[in-house]
Parts: sequence; structure tokens; C-alpha cells
Amino acid sequence: MSESSFSSLPLHPSLISNLESLKFDSMTPIQGLTLPPLLKGKDVIGQAKTGSGKTAAFGLCLLQKLKVKQFRVQTLVLCPTRELADQVARELRQLGRAIHNIKILTLYGGTAFGPQVGSLEHGAHIIVGTPGRVEEHLRKKNLDLTNLTSFVLDEADRMLEMGFAPTIDEIIKYLPEERQNILFSATFPAEIQKLSNRIMNNPLNLKIDSTHDSSSIQQVLYEVADIEERNEAIRLLIEEHGASSTLVFCNMRQQTEDVAKSLVANGYSAKAINGDLEQRDRESRLVQFANRSLSILVATDVAARGLDIDSIDLVINFYLSRDVEVHTHRIGRTGRAGGSGLACSLYGSKESHKVSELENLMGIDIPRRPLPNKKLLLKKPGYPPMVTLQLDAGKKQKIRPGDILGALTKSGAMLGSAVGKIQISDQSAYIAVSQQEAKNALHILSNDKVKGRSFRVRRIK
Repeated sequence: MSESSFSSLPLHPSLISNLESLKFDSMTPIQGLTLPPLLKGKDVIGQAKTGSGKTAAFGLCLLQKLKVKQFRVQTLVLCPTRELADQVARELRQLGRAIHNIKILTLYGGTAFGPQVGSLEHGAHIIVGTPGRVEEHLRKKNLDLTNLTSFVLDEADRMLEMGFAPTIDEIIKYLPEERQNILFSATFPAEIQKLSNRIMNNPLNLKIDSTHDSSSIQQVLYEVADIEERNEAIRLLIEEHGASSTLVFCNMRQQTEDVAKSLVANGYSAKAINGDLEQRDRESRLVQFANRSLSILVATDVAARGLDIDSIDLVINFYLSRDVEVHTHRIGRTGRAGGSGLACSLYGSKESHKVSELENLMGIDIPRRPLPNKKLLLKKPGYPPMVTLQLDAGKKQKIRPGDILGALTKSGAMLGSAVGKIQISDQSAYIAVSQQEAKNALHILSNDKVKGRSFRVRRIK
């Protein structure tokens, strides 16, 4: 039995067999480092880059100690964004699917408060939410944490960046003193140490090196003269590398909007994501990017947390980050789970000192290259391979992906191979279909029933 095997851990057989069915062949470095002490009930601070498998690390610990027959809230997981909360809840449900009757509830802003109150009245085992909405439910006595045994802070650095420290302190007042505390963070600023001192009991500080070597992430620097050349550089790099999925990082919210508008004006499939968007727009754009019906996502660092994307062809830093660890986190988006990737960074002459500092702290020399030939701009941008349809029915209507796939393929008018990801939210379902079959799929779902009922469907543009 390998030390990196999940079967080497004291986990329930049902969890082990489920991990095997999910093709979790061996533990990632952060899982191998943190799971043994977590399963012993120790407080742990884990530092690792996004995509390293940390959700499964704390998730397996929570599920192992969960008492399903005790229908009380036993675990609270706090996340900085709604998207990350949804992603964590989905992974916990997947990890725990072999254990019957587990109820995992998400609580975050941007959605109606009343239905959340109703769900809380029916009880839950695990709460995954954002600090503001969780604190509001506690203050209004909708949420009872007296039976809580585990408290998790996921992406703690981003929560502090977003100003949630006072809210987290308020939440802690409602927690029982006897509990296991788990904190995961991609970076470890001084504020994290202060927070851990306030809430944790002799924690183990466990870190996986977050840097990427040249074998996994190829980094390239391009010097640009002005904002016009920065916008042009994005298009040149996309065309040179034939990228069908590109994530562009900006430092400011307004920059994301301006860059996305410039790309759209030049015929590209691009949208911005930042903290100013309504929840439904954020959800829609993330889904489109994940299922490849949107080619380019222009994001701020905070908005990009919680992106659940299998692979991204190209990451472009429109401006260099002010923080080296944030830069490392950004470029890691194109090399998830050990895969290779490409990260291109744009910089002006006044940012040369940033480049030197970056190289010194990462211990590498990043190659500089001239921008590709402008003749590449004569090429007409390609369409995304997929289209997203939105069905006005979701979890609340008991809709499952199989119901939608069955409706699309039952008559033989459409092949299952033309259907991509199907993602279900509370009130909507998002269906990725190939460009060639988009009209056909829209016609089928508009005229036929799904699970015996008719629902409104539209194409997201």
C-alpha cells in the first residue's frame, strides 16, 4: 500500500470506495501533508496554490467525523465568494455521495434571504457560505451552531483582503469553544497569522511550495508602450498560440470592463467578471467560460477565486500584480493539477523594477520576447466551440443533468456527443451544446417536455 494512497488513511470504507470511483488515484502533496493530522482532530493551517486539492483535504476530514443521524449543523465552511462556496459545496457532495442523507446547505448574498431561512428550518449537517450572509443568519437567530465540531476558513487571505476580518470575528462569537479549526490559504500575509492566533489551538502550519517551475508553467514577458499596445497584445498572443480558452487578469474592476469591450469590438468572444456584477450575471459568465461557450474571461483576482475550470490554454497578466504570491496564484490557473500551461505578462518601462523583484523572489529568469507580428490581427477571430442554453428550472424543480440529456436525445434528433457540460443551480440549468447543434437543441427544449413539464429556455449571448 503506497503512502500516497487514500487507503493508507483511517477513512470509512465507503469514502475510500467513492474516491476510487471518482478516479482519485493518489493524494496530492497538500492532501498527503494535511490529511493525517486533520483526521486526528488537530488544528491545521494549510498553504497551497489553488487547484492543489485542498477542498478534498478538509472535505474528507469533515465527512469522516460527521454524525449523519445527528441532524444538526456540525461544520461551517466560510469562503470569500459565492462562486467558491458553490464549488466547495459541489465537491463536498461528490466526496460524500456514498454516505446517505447528508445535507449540505449554501448561504451567500445576492440571492433571496427567505428561502435560505426556510432551508435552515429544515436543518443541515454542513453549511458552506460567505461571511456576510452567515453572520446575518446568526444575528437573526436563523442559524444554530451550538453542535458545531469543525470550522473551516477557505481562501482565508482573500477574505481578509475583502475586509471580512470583523465579520469573521463576529461569527466566532457564536461557535462553541471545543471545535477543530482548519484554515487554508494560497498566500500567508501577517494578517493570517494574527487571525490564526485568535481562533486556533496550537495549529500545525503546513505548506506546499506554491512556485511553478518551467516544466509546468512557461512564463514569458512582453514589454508594451501604452494602453493601446496592451489591448493589441492580448489579441496577438491569443492568435499566436491558438488559445480557445484565455483568462486575462487585471488589477482594477474598471480595467476588466474596458479590456473586455476592446476585445468584443474586435470580434472576440469576451466578458468581464468583477465584484460589481449581479449574482446571476457572475454565475452565467462563469458557466459560459467553464463550458467553452465563452473564449475569454477578463477578471480581477478576487472575482477569479473559485473558478472551477478543467483547463485554461493561456493566462495573460494585463498588468503585473502588486504581490508576487498573487502572481504565482494567477499563473497557476493554466497549470492545474500538475498540467503544463502558458502565462504571458505585459509590462511597461516603469514596471521594470517589478519584473526584477518578481524574478528575484521566484528564483528564475523569465524570458522577454517581442510581440508577435501584427499580421496575425488580419485573422478573423474564431467562434467558441460551444453555446450555452439556459433552462428556467433547476434544483428546486428537481431537475437533474440526466433529465435534460434524455430530453435532448430521446427522439434521436440529437446525439449525446453534441452535449457538453450541464450545470444545475437552484432555479436554472445551463446546458452546453455544440455550435452546430445549438438551434436544434433550442428547438427541442422549447417544444418538448423535461421531466414531464415545459420550461422556458433561451440562448445566452
